[in-house]
Amino acid sequence: MLITHSILPGIIVTVLGIIFNWIVLILSGLSYSLHVIIDTFDWGTNFFYFPKKQVGLKLLITKDEFANISTHLSQYKRPGSFFDKKYYGNSMVIFMEVLIFISMIFFISIFALNYFFIIIIYFIFLGFHLQRHFNLKRIESS
Repeated sequence: MLITHSILPGIIVTVLGIIFNWIVLILSGLSYSLHVIIDTFDWGTNFFYFPKKQVGLKLLITKDEFANISTHLSQYKRPGSFFDKKYYGNSMVIFMEVLIFISMIFFISIFALNYFFIIIIYFIFLGFHLQRHFNLKRIESS
């Protein structure tokens, strides 16, 4: 588990934003922290990093899969395919992704219309994820 999937970086960035009185850092830290909290629902995360124990609901992985992860990963040509299939194969995850996207468009339209061009960055990262997804599907089907 990486420290990047713990709440600590979000807290540090938020505190730095408060110290420097910079709203961008405060919002970035809070957004980062929200991302880590959301991660506790799907796979679980190493919330505080130091205990090195995953916490969270782990809704996308069964207890058996979590306990025997190496066995389940060995069934795929690429280990990432296991997680990719579980994530994109879940209709609730897809629904939440669409809902979050619509919310992002809505809030940018209302509160920051002059920054609407930032949505281009979202599509760049979406393209990266979709390219990875379809590449893994291609590898697994060959």
